[in-house]
Amino acid sequence: MDADQVARLRTLLESSPWFARTRAFARALRGSAPRTPGGLLIVGTPEVEPWHLTAHLQQESDLAGIPGLTPTLVRWAPPPGAPPHLRIGLTRLEEAGRGETVFVVAPDAAPVPLLERVHDARRVGATVLALDQGDPELDDIANEFLNVEPGQAPVSFDAAQHLVSAVAGEPAPSRAGLRSRLARLLDAVSGTPAD
Repeated sequence: MDADQVARLRTLLESSPWFARTRAFARALRGSAPRTPGGLLIVGTPEVEPWHLTAHLQQESDLAGIPGLTPTLVRWAPPPGAPPHLRIGLTRLEEAGRGETVFVVAPDAAPVPLLERVHDARRVGATVLALDQGDPELDDIANEFLNVEPGQAPVSFDAAQHLVSAVAGEPAPSRAGLRSRLARLLDAVSGTPAD
């Protein structure tokens, strides 16, 4: 999907409860993003590595200037000769801790070794997010989850990943113009004319 297709899909789904859940999940992802690159750990299942979502989050991080959205792809069996950023294995999940986010992208059921590592990461303070197709064991561990159940969700698992990454890169909603109100107050107190 390209950006125009994602925008059209968003327009179609904008008023649906499912998109509201997707938006809340994407905002949770953005809100839990570490302050520095490398602390957003994305892991899939042994059969499916979330390359595509990792690439889109990297792009959103670059475009929006949000270093915390810079993802680290955690792989089940990285080849020894892979470049450094592609040879990060499951031991990285064992090192995850407070201030980091483990984002599990599971189009199939998460296996026990993954569930154990993710549970341990949450126990020591990492935030756990899950994008899955209805995996109750994974959802029980996650701080936040989004189910894209086949036949029930209005989009495919792939399309949901596009929506999540696009919304995660959006500017956060304004806090009722607090900064602009404060700026106007300071201008009034200092005698600076308002625009």
